[in-house]
Amino acid sequence: MADLSAHHVGITVSDLEETLAFYRNVLDLPVSNRFSVGGEAFAEAVDVEGASADFAHLEADGTRIELVEYEPEARGSPAAGLNQPGATHVGLSVADLEAFSESLPEDVPTISEPRTTESGTTIMFLRDPEGNLIEVLESSE
Repeated sequence: MADLSAHHVGITVSDLEETLAFYRNVLDLPVSNRFSVGGEAFAEAVDVEGASADFAHLEADGTRIELVEYEPEARGSPAAGLNQPGATHVGLSVADLEAFSESLPEDVPTISEPRTTESGTTIMFLRDPEGNLIEVLESSE
């Protein structure tokens, strides 16, 4: 069996510039790379006829988050709730979740204020401009 290691977490978006601005300006994640990919090999690899895509990589303390905008774009996928099979989210940690929560712009949609769970971890969920879920947590460890 191959010796695998994590490379990135990918999120497909419909508006790369707007979503990138959110991750960069609201979440303060630095952009490490931007590039575009197209051509027959790419279209075959992603199984989308005529596909091309624009990518942005952001760094979150050793985890690469990849935002990608495809052409042609598929439509009609609603944002999944956390308890739906196939639901995904990006988890980011902070030292002081209350301070982070208070620093969020008022127009950022949140699911709840910070809540401390039975495990002792304090969590909150918010959505990026495309409706993707982001968990922000303050670990009890």
